[in-house]
Amino acid sequence: MQYRTLGDQLEVSALGLGCMGMSDFYSGRDEAQALRTIDRALELGVTFLDTADMYGPWHNEELLGKALKGRRERVVLATKFGNVRGADGAFLRVDGRPAYVKSACEASLRRLGVDHIDLYYQHRVDPNTPIEETVGAMAELVKEGKVRHLGLSEAAPATIRRAHAVHPITALQTEYSLWSRDVEDEVLPLCRELGIGFVPYSPLGRGFLTGQIRRFEDLAEDDYRRHSPRFQGANFQKNLELVRRVEEIASAKGVKPSQLALAWLLAQGEDLVPIPGTKRAAYLEENVGALEIALTADELARINAAAPQGAAAGQRYAEASMKGVHL
Repeated sequence: MQYRTLGDQLEVSALGLGCMGMSDFYSGRDEAQALRTIDRALELGVTFLDTADMYGPWHNEELLGKALKGRRERVVLATKFGNVRGADGAFLRVDGRPAYVKSACEASLRRLGVDHIDLYYQHRVDPNTPIEETVGAMAELVKEGKVRHLGLSEAAPATIRRAHAVHPITALQTEYSLWSRDVEDEVLPLCRELGIGFVPYSPLGRGFLTGQIRRFEDLAEDDYRRHSPRFQGANFQKNLELVRRVEEIASAKGVKPSQLALAWLLAQGEDLVPIPGTKRAAYLEENVGALEIALTADELARINAAAPQGAAAGQRYAEASMKGVHL
Protein backbone atom coordinates (compact mmCIF):
# COMPACT_ATOMS: atom_id res chain seq x y z
CA MET A 1 0.00 0.00 0.00
CA GLN A 2 1.10 3.52 -0.72
CA TYR A 3 0.48 6.32 1.77
CA ARG A 4 -0.21 10.01 1.57
CA THR A 5 -0.49 12.79 4.14
CA LEU A 6 -3.51 15.04 4.53
CA GLY A 7 -2.71 18.53 5.71
CA ASP A 8 0.90 17.62 6.52
CA GLN A 9 -0.42 15.87 9.63
CA LEU A 10 -2.59 12.84 8.96
CA GLU A 11 -1.05 9.83 7.19
CA VAL A 12 -3.55 7.62 5.39
CA SER A 13 -3.56 4.99 2.66
CA ALA A 14 -3.35 6.64 -0.77
CA LEU A 15 -6.80 5.27 -1.53
CA GLY A 16 -9.57 5.19 1.04
CA LEU A 17 -12.87 3.35 1.21
CA GLY A 18 -16.18 5.20 1.11
CA CYS A 19 -18.70 3.16 3.07
CA MET A 20 -21.94 5.04 2.33
CA GLY A 21 -23.30 2.58 -0.24
CA MET A 22 -23.08 -0.28 2.22
CA SER A 23 -26.05 1.22 4.08
CA ASP A 24 -27.86 3.77 1.97
CA PHE A 25 -28.73 5.42 -1.35
CA TYR A 26 -27.75 2.55 -3.66
CA SER A 27 -29.92 -0.51 -4.07
CA GLY A 28 -29.09 -3.79 -2.32
CA ARG A 29 -27.81 -3.90 1.23
CA ASP A 30 -26.00 -6.93 2.60
CA GLU A 31 -24.29 -6.48 5.95
CA ALA A 32 -22.30 -9.73 5.74
CA GLN A 33 -20.98 -8.74 2.33
CA ALA A 34 -20.12 -5.26 3.60
CA LEU A 35 -18.18 -6.68 6.54
CA ARG A 36 -16.23 -8.95 4.20
CA THR A 37 -15.37 -5.97 2.02
CA ILE A 38 -14.08 -4.00 5.01
CA ASP A 39 -12.05 -7.05 6.06
CA ARG A 40 -10.53 -7.22 2.59
CA ALA A 41 -9.76 -3.50 2.63
CA LEU A 42 -7.76 -3.91 5.82
CA GLU A 43 -5.96 -6.93 4.35
CA LEU A 44 -4.94 -4.83 1.34
CA GLY A 45 -3.62 -2.05 3.57
CA VAL A 46 -6.47 0.41 3.14
CA THR A 47 -6.42 2.40 6.39
CA PHE A 48 -8.72 5.32 5.56
CA LEU A 49 -12.43 4.56 6.10
CA ASP A 50 -15.12 7.16 5.49
CA THR A 51 -18.66 7.25 6.88
CA ALA A 52 -21.23 9.78 8.17
CA ASP A 53 -24.00 9.82 10.72
CA MET A 54 -26.58 10.44 7.98
CA TYR A 55 -25.78 7.21 6.10
CA GLY A 56 -28.57 4.82 6.93
CA PRO A 57 -29.31 7.01 8.81
CA TRP A 58 -26.94 5.93 11.59
CA HIS A 59 -26.59 2.32 10.41
CA ASN A 60 -23.32 2.88 8.56
CA GLU A 61 -21.52 4.09 11.68
CA GLU A 62 -22.89 1.09 13.58
CA LEU A 63 -21.65 -1.18 10.79
CA LEU A 64 -18.14 0.25 11.00
CA GLY A 65 -18.23 -0.06 14.77
CA LYS A 66 -18.94 -3.75 14.36
CA ALA A 67 -16.28 -4.18 11.66
CA LEU A 68 -13.54 -2.44 13.64
CA LYS A 69 -14.12 -4.03 17.00
CA GLY A 70 -10.74 -5.12 18.35
CA ARG A 71 -8.75 -3.46 15.56
CA ARG A 72 -9.51 0.24 15.89
CA GLU A 73 -5.81 1.09 15.88
CA ARG A 74 -5.43 -0.16 12.29
CA VAL A 75 -7.55 2.56 10.71
CA VAL A 76 -7.93 6.29 10.27
CA LEU A 77 -11.62 6.76 10.90
CA ALA A 78 -13.50 9.67 9.32
CA THR A 79 -17.13 10.56 9.90
CA LYS A 80 -19.33 13.59 9.37
CA PHE A 81 -22.14 15.54 11.01
CA GLY A 82 -24.55 18.27 9.96
CA ASN A 83 -27.07 16.61 7.65
CA VAL A 84 -29.89 15.80 10.06
CA ARG A 85 -32.29 13.00 9.15
CA GLY A 86 -35.24 11.49 10.95
CA ALA A 87 -35.60 7.84 11.89
CA ASP A 88 -37.64 7.36 8.70
CA GLY A 89 -34.76 8.70 6.61
CA ALA A 90 -36.38 12.05 5.88
CA PHE A 91 -33.99 14.98 5.51
CA LEU A 92 -34.79 17.51 8.23
CA ARG A 93 -32.16 20.24 8.13
CA VAL A 94 -28.48 21.15 8.05
CA ASP A 95 -27.30 21.97 11.57
CA GLY A 96 -23.99 23.54 12.49
CA ARG A 97 -24.95 25.01 15.86
CA PRO A 98 -22.30 24.44 18.56
CA ALA A 99 -24.62 22.46 20.82
CA TYR A 100 -25.56 20.17 17.93
CA VAL A 101 -21.92 19.68 16.96
CA LYS A 102 -21.17 18.29 20.40
CA SER A 103 -24.25 16.09 20.65
CA ALA A 104 -23.68 14.71 17.14
CA CYS A 105 -20.10 13.82 18.03
CA GLU A 106 -21.15 12.01 21.20
CA ALA A 107 -23.72 10.01 19.21
CA SER A 108 -21.16 9.08 16.55
CA LEU A 109 -18.62 7.96 19.15
CA ARG A 110 -21.27 5.75 20.70
CA ARG A 111 -22.37 4.17 17.41
CA LEU A 112 -18.78 3.63 16.27
CA GLY A 113 -17.78 2.21 19.63
CA VAL A 114 -14.62 4.34 19.82
CA ASP A 115 -13.23 6.99 22.12
CA HIS A 116 -12.07 9.34 19.38
CA ILE A 117 -12.66 10.19 15.72
CA ASP A 118 -9.56 10.73 13.60
CA LEU A 119 -11.11 13.13 11.08
CA TYR A 120 -14.40 14.86 11.84
CA TYR A 121 -16.07 16.71 8.97
CA GLN A 122 -18.89 19.19 8.80
CA HIS A 123 -20.87 17.41 6.08
CA ARG A 124 -22.59 20.53 4.75
CA VAL A 125 -22.23 24.14 5.78
CA ASP A 126 -25.15 25.49 7.81
CA PRO A 127 -26.18 28.79 6.17
CA ASN A 128 -27.80 29.92 9.43
CA THR A 129 -24.76 29.42 11.68
CA PRO A 130 -21.48 31.33 11.21
CA ILE A 131 -18.73 28.92 10.26
CA GLU A 132 -16.60 30.39 13.06
CA GLU A 133 -19.10 29.12 15.63
CA THR A 134 -19.30 25.65 14.11
CA VAL A 135 -15.54 25.21 13.79
CA GLY A 136 -15.06 26.71 17.25
CA ALA A 137 -17.20 23.92 18.68
CA MET A 138 -15.31 21.35 16.61
CA ALA A 139 -12.04 22.74 17.95
CA GLU A 140 -13.29 22.19 21.50
CA LEU A 141 -13.79 18.51 20.62
CA VAL A 142 -10.11 18.40 19.64
CA LYS A 143 -9.12 19.88 23.00
CA GLU A 144 -11.24 17.26 24.74
CA GLY A 145 -9.50 14.45 22.82
CA LYS A 146 -12.70 13.26 21.15
CA VAL A 147 -11.56 14.36 17.70
CA ARG A 148 -8.03 14.45 16.27
CA HIS A 149 -8.43 16.45 13.04
CA LEU A 150 -11.08 18.67 11.47
CA GLY A 151 -12.53 18.63 7.99
CA LEU A 152 -15.14 20.35 5.83
CA SER A 153 -17.22 19.00 2.96
CA GLU A 154 -18.50 20.93 -0.07
CA ALA A 155 -17.51 24.31 1.38
CA ALA A 156 -16.89 27.44 -0.68
CA PRO A 157 -13.43 29.05 -0.81
CA ALA A 158 -14.36 31.99 1.46
CA THR A 159 -15.86 29.60 4.00
CA ILE A 160 -12.78 27.38 3.94
CA ARG A 161 -10.53 30.37 4.58
CA ARG A 162 -12.66 31.60 7.49
CA ALA A 163 -12.84 28.11 9.02
CA HIS A 164 -9.09 27.57 8.72
CA ALA A 165 -8.48 30.85 10.60
CA VAL A 166 -10.35 29.43 13.60
CA HIS A 167 -8.64 26.03 13.66
CA PRO A 168 -6.44 24.25 11.10
CA ILE A 169 -8.54 22.28 8.63
CA THR A 170 -6.80 19.03 7.77
CA ALA A 171 -8.95 17.96 4.82
CA LEU A 172 -11.67 19.15 2.50
CA GLN A 173 -13.96 16.50 1.05
CA THR A 174 -15.66 17.47 -2.20
CA GLU A 175 -16.76 15.66 -5.35
CA TYR A 176 -13.94 15.42 -7.90
CA SER A 177 -13.62 13.09 -10.86
CA LEU A 178 -13.31 13.07 -14.62
CA TRP A 179 -16.87 14.34 -14.84
CA SER A 180 -16.74 16.78 -11.90
CA ARG A 181 -13.70 19.03 -12.30
CA ASP A 182 -15.01 22.42 -11.16
CA VAL A 183 -12.87 22.29 -7.99
CA GLU A 184 -9.83 22.86 -10.17
CA ASP A 185 -10.76 26.55 -10.57
CA GLU A 186 -10.66 27.86 -7.00
CA VAL A 187 -11.21 25.20 -4.34
CA LEU A 188 -8.21 22.96 -4.98
CA PRO A 189 -5.76 25.87 -5.43
CA LEU A 190 -6.96 27.36 -2.14
CA CYS A 191 -6.50 24.05 -0.33
CA ARG A 192 -2.95 23.95 -1.61
CA GLU A 193 -2.33 27.53 -0.55
CA LEU A 194 -3.51 26.74 2.99
CA GLY A 195 -1.95 23.27 3.23
CA ILE A 196 -5.29 21.47 3.40
CA GLY A 197 -5.49 17.92 2.07
CA PHE A 198 -8.14 17.10 -0.53
CA VAL A 199 -10.41 14.04 -0.35
CA PRO A 200 -12.35 13.47 -3.60
CA TYR A 201 -15.62 11.65 -3.07
CA SER A 202 -17.52 9.95 -5.91
CA PRO A 203 -14.21 9.67 -7.83
CA LEU A 204 -15.92 7.24 -10.22
CA GLY A 205 -18.87 9.50 -10.95
CA ARG A 206 -21.26 7.52 -8.75
CA GLY A 207 -20.35 4.42 -10.70
CA PHE A 208 -20.90 5.92 -14.14
CA LEU A 209 -17.19 5.99 -15.00
CA THR A 210 -16.91 2.25 -14.41
CA GLY A 211 -18.78 1.59 -17.65
CA GLN A 212 -21.15 -0.75 -15.80
CA ILE A 213 -24.23 1.46 -16.26
CA ARG A 214 -25.52 1.49 -19.84
CA ARG A 215 -29.21 2.26 -19.46
CA PHE A 216 -31.32 4.22 -17.02
CA GLU A 217 -33.18 0.96 -16.44
CA ASP A 218 -29.98 -0.56 -15.05
CA LEU A 219 -30.64 1.46 -11.89
CA ALA A 220 -32.92 -0.20 -9.35
CA GLU A 221 -36.17 1.50 -8.37
CA ASP A 222 -34.76 2.53 -4.97
CA ASP A 223 -31.43 3.80 -6.35
CA TYR A 224 -31.14 7.53 -5.68
CA ARG A 225 -29.20 8.04 -8.92
CA ARG A 226 -32.55 7.84 -10.73
CA HIS A 227 -33.15 11.34 -9.37
CA SER A 228 -29.75 12.71 -10.39
CA PRO A 229 -29.80 15.03 -13.44
CA ARG A 230 -26.71 13.34 -14.91
CA PHE A 231 -28.50 10.00 -15.07
CA GLN A 232 -31.61 11.27 -16.80
CA GLY A 233 -32.77 11.65 -20.40
CA ALA A 234 -30.45 13.32 -22.88
CA ASN A 235 -27.87 13.91 -20.13
CA PHE A 236 -27.52 10.15 -19.68
CA GLN A 237 -26.80 9.60 -23.35
CA LYS A 238 -24.31 12.46 -23.55
CA ASN A 239 -22.49 11.20 -20.48
CA LEU A 240 -22.29 7.73 -22.02
CA GLU A 241 -20.21 9.27 -24.80
CA LEU A 242 -17.78 10.60 -22.19
CA VAL A 243 -17.53 7.13 -20.67
CA ARG A 244 -16.89 5.57 -24.08
CA ARG A 245 -13.95 7.92 -24.64
CA VAL A 246 -12.52 6.95 -21.25
CA GLU A 247 -13.06 3.27 -22.09
CA GLU A 248 -11.11 3.59 -25.32
CA ILE A 249 -8.08 4.97 -23.51
CA ALA A 250 -8.39 2.34 -20.76
CA SER A 251 -8.60 -0.46 -23.33
CA ALA A 252 -5.44 0.77 -25.05
CA LYS A 253 -3.73 0.82 -21.65
CA GLY A 254 -5.01 -2.65 -20.74
CA VAL A 255 -6.81 -1.48 -17.59
CA LYS A 256 -10.39 -1.06 -16.41
CA PRO A 257 -12.12 2.30 -17.01
CA SER A 258 -12.53 2.67 -13.24
CA GLN A 259 -8.82 2.11 -12.73
CA LEU A 260 -7.93 4.68 -15.37
CA ALA A 261 -10.25 7.24 -13.75
CA LEU A 262 -8.69 6.66 -10.33
CA ALA A 263 -5.13 6.67 -11.70
CA TRP A 264 -5.84 10.01 -13.37
CA LEU A 265 -7.13 11.45 -10.10
CA LEU A 266 -4.17 10.12 -8.11
CA ALA A 267 -1.86 11.76 -10.65
CA GLN A 268 -3.37 15.20 -9.94
CA GLY A 269 -1.29 15.58 -6.79
CA GLU A 270 0.11 13.82 -3.74
CA ASP A 271 -2.28 15.84 -1.57
CA LEU A 272 -5.31 14.01 -3.02
CA VAL A 273 -6.73 10.86 -1.40
CA PRO A 274 -9.78 9.54 -3.29
CA ILE A 275 -12.36 7.47 -1.42
CA PRO A 276 -14.16 5.29 -3.98
CA GLY A 277 -17.09 3.50 -2.44
CA THR A 278 -18.01 -0.11 -3.01
CA LYS A 279 -19.92 -2.90 -1.32
CA ARG A 280 -18.03 -5.69 -3.05
CA ALA A 281 -14.52 -6.98 -2.40
CA ALA A 282 -13.90 -7.65 -6.11
CA TYR A 283 -14.47 -4.00 -7.01
CA LEU A 284 -12.38 -2.93 -4.04
CA GLU A 285 -9.48 -4.99 -5.38
CA GLU A 286 -9.87 -3.39 -8.81
CA ASN A 287 -9.81 0.06 -7.25
CA VAL A 288 -6.69 -0.64 -5.22
CA GLY A 289 -5.07 -1.89 -8.43
CA ALA A 290 -5.21 1.68 -9.74
CA LEU A 291 -2.34 2.54 -7.40
CA GLU A 292 -0.02 0.48 -9.60
CA ILE A 293 -0.95 2.28 -12.83
CA ALA A 294 1.52 4.90 -14.04
CA LEU A 295 0.20 7.30 -16.66
CA THR A 296 2.51 8.96 -19.17
CA ALA A 297 2.27 12.64 -20.01
CA ASP A 298 0.74 11.67 -23.36
CA GLU A 299 -1.88 9.47 -21.69
CA LEU A 300 -2.77 12.21 -19.22
CA ALA A 301 -3.17 14.64 -22.10
CA ARG A 302 -5.47 12.20 -23.92
CA ILE A 303 -7.59 11.71 -20.80
CA ASN A 304 -7.84 15.47 -20.25
CA ALA A 305 -8.94 15.93 -23.84
CA ALA A 306 -11.50 13.12 -23.55
CA ALA A 307 -13.00 14.46 -20.32
CA PRO A 308 -12.28 18.19 -20.05
CA GLN A 309 -13.77 20.37 -17.36
CA GLY A 310 -17.48 20.81 -18.01
CA ALA A 311 -17.77 17.72 -20.20
CA ALA A 312 -20.48 16.07 -18.12
CA ALA A 313 -24.08 16.92 -18.91
CA GLY A 314 -26.36 17.95 -16.05
CA GLN A 315 -25.83 19.18 -12.50
CA ARG A 316 -24.20 16.96 -9.88
CA TYR A 317 -27.34 16.95 -7.73
CA ALA A 318 -30.99 17.85 -8.14
CA GLU A 319 -31.65 21.57 -7.74
CA ALA A 320 -32.68 21.40 -4.10
CA SER A 321 -29.49 19.57 -3.11
CA MET A 322 -27.26 21.86 -5.19
CA LYS A 323 -28.34 24.74 -2.94
CA GLY A 324 -26.43 23.07 -0.10
CA VAL A 325 -23.03 22.85 -1.78
CA HIS A 326 -20.23 25.43 -1.88
CA LEU A 327 -21.69 27.65 0.86
